[in-house]
Amino acid sequence: MPFVPINGIDLYYESHGAGPAVVFAHGAGGNHLSWWQQVPFFSPRFRCIIFDHRAFGRSRDGADDARLGRRAFHDDLRDLLDELDIPDARVVAQSMGGRTAVGFALRNPGRCKGIVFAGTTGGAIDDGVRELQAAHRETAVGRLPLLKRAVSPDLKERAAHIDFLYRAIARLNPPRPRDFLAPVPGYRGSSAARLAEAGFPVLFLVGEHDAITPAAVIERCHQAVPGSRYAVIKDSGHSAYFEQPQAFNEAVLRFLESTL
Repeated sequence: MPFVPINGIDLYYESHGAGPAVVFAHGAGGNHLSWWQQVPFFSPRFRCIIFDHRAFGRSRDGADDARLGRRAFHDDLRDLLDELDIPDARVVAQSMGGRTAVGFALRNPGRCKGIVFAGTTGGAIDDGVRELQAAHRETAVGRLPLLKRAVSPDLKERAAHIDFLYRAIARLNPPRPRDFLAPVPGYRGSSAARLAEAGFPVLFLVGEHDAITPAAVIERCHQAVPGSRYAVIKDSGHSAYFEQPQAFNEAVLRFLESTL
């Protein structure tokens, strides 16, 4: 159960398998355990790196006067790969993990060989995306608490054990400040142009019934990044990797193999 000391904290990670490196960056409702259905699938072909973002799972943030929060996510990933002597990697990023992936990729040219943005905009936001997001927030579904929107509303009926495990994994995370994931006030930037120019492949992947980042939003992000790819996972909500692992894994595998 290895920890690596970086940026003032001990970051928890695990490495499974051998081959080209693939980093799995979890979302706000998860931690390294979230990828229990991906690691056994991908590790025969790839070196799978799973980790806990600072303030999630077994990783802690700094002391009160030294908390870096999500601002450090991309540097934490860079330093983790440095410690593991991994020169480059592909990144599979779920929701919040998209911030980690895009920050790492755009600040470290040549080190990212491809990104899967799963249930996340990857920051590829234009005015059209903002309008879609604003409209969604005004719907009944868009006003529900995040945890209620993290999986399909019928998941408990379809697969009660999967629904239970998702919530059990989320409860393992330590408490965080309420504004931990709050966007920067007034920020109007976009990663779209830089992603298009960066030269690595990008896949935008979304659950058909995603209630946090709806498919229409993610499709618009895909359109904003020329050359990117787009896939929808049927019968899934925001957490396609957890709800429909076979379809998710197959879509991601096709993408990863195309980057080799």
